[in-house]
Amino acid sequence: MSAEANKELVRRFFETIEQENYEALTEFCHPDFVFYPQIDTPFPGVEGLVESEKKNFDAFPGFKMPIKSIFAEGDQVAVYFIFEGKHTGIPFRGVPSTGKDVRFSLMILLRIQDGKIIEQRSHVDVNDIIRQVSENA
Repeated sequence: MSAEANKELVRRFFETIEQENYEALTEFCHPDFVFYPQIDTPFPGVEGLVESEKKNFDAFPGFKMPIKSIFAEGDQVAVYFIFEGKHTGIPFRGVPSTGKDVRFSLMILLRIQDGKIIEQRSHVDVNDIIRQVSENA
């Protein structure tokens, strides 16, 4: 696939996450997909991604993840987001819902194989999110 096709695949993948349509993610992911959160601990399959991340997204219902930059080279796509949400859902990392607005950046590196996403590596400062939902709580 071309760099532009890879970027479009990734855009649609994250739009589907933003719509909280987790069942549709398999359409974008290779059967051997692996998600690596902050630490190099693999979560295999789309199920692993959902298991790892849905609880985070559920803390911020209606969240937005506008893509600020996207770059592609070869089989890799790098994406820079600003996540925006309100902590009105489930507790986040043990912090009960506070109703506070959060805004933080994410960097994600994805690898494409056979026209599907086979690997996602995410980098986010979780402590920044905890600070934002906990401040003056």
